[in-house]
Amino acid sequence: MPELPEVETTRVGIATHIVGQKIEQVVIRTHRLRLPVPIELTIELPGQIINTVERRAKYLLLRTHDGTILLHLGMSGSLRVLTESMNPSIHDHFDFIFCNGLRLRFNDPRRFGFVLWTRENPLEHPMLRNLGIEPLGDGFNGEYLYHRSRGRRLAVKSFIMNQQIVVGVGNIYAAESLFLAGIHPARPAGFLDQSNYTRLATAIQEILIEAIAQGGTTLRNFHDATGRPGYFQFALRVYGRAGDPCFQCGYPVCVERMGQRSTFYCMHCQA
Repeated sequence: MPELPEVETTRVGIATHIVGQKIEQVVIRTHRLRLPVPIELTIELPGQIINTVERRAKYLLLRTHDGTILLHLGMSGSLRVLTESMNPSIHDHFDFIFCNGLRLRFNDPRRFGFVLWTRENPLEHPMLRNLGIEPLGDGFNGEYLYHRSRGRRLAVKSFIMNQQIVVGVGNIYAAESLFLAGIHPARPAGFLDQSNYTRLATAIQEILIEAIAQGGTTLRNFHDATGRPGYFQFALRVYGRAGDPCFQCGYPVCVERMGQRSTFYCMHCQA
């Protein structure tokens, strides 16, 4: 699934091409995604100019003067900017065609993504209003995590993956952050002290910034807006390395199921 670094990479990639551009036409080929594609897009969007492309958690917000296009990439979705008309594939579900000839094309083999249009404040939309803090924004630090974790007995890995606590820390980035902070993923969240959370908050930010700089992680089929893959997979320290020697101590990397997810960690380095 595209996570925060992949979505941020997509945001930067498409913004370069579409901010300031006017939509001429919307072509919908598939109406049945995770949520039905509203036919209103073909009526409301032509003539709209994209003012900004923003991200909230794993959602993309394409803001115009009259409203906001809300996009989610789902499990396997991607957006591509095309400079010429190319025949769509079976998984190319819709195009935004701009007056300068560019196309923004949405591809999603598993159809778990969606696109919506709202004239209201998008941050108050039901999809967004209950989301937690941004890990790369103001206010995210060890003190915040410490106070939100009090009284919680769930594993710290599950705690930092809770989207109502902090957004965008998916399975890969949770494992990598906990390794960098030296914290065992199964430790109860409420038992960690503030110094643990200070290390963890810093690690989360470092891992996400590193992943964004490398264009995200390509473990299934993620590519950026120009079709280039992400390269953070080559920098993974524990994720997907079960049985391989830990880069820090040489002990084999462990894997176990936790919260229905594969959890990778070093038993020696993560206490």
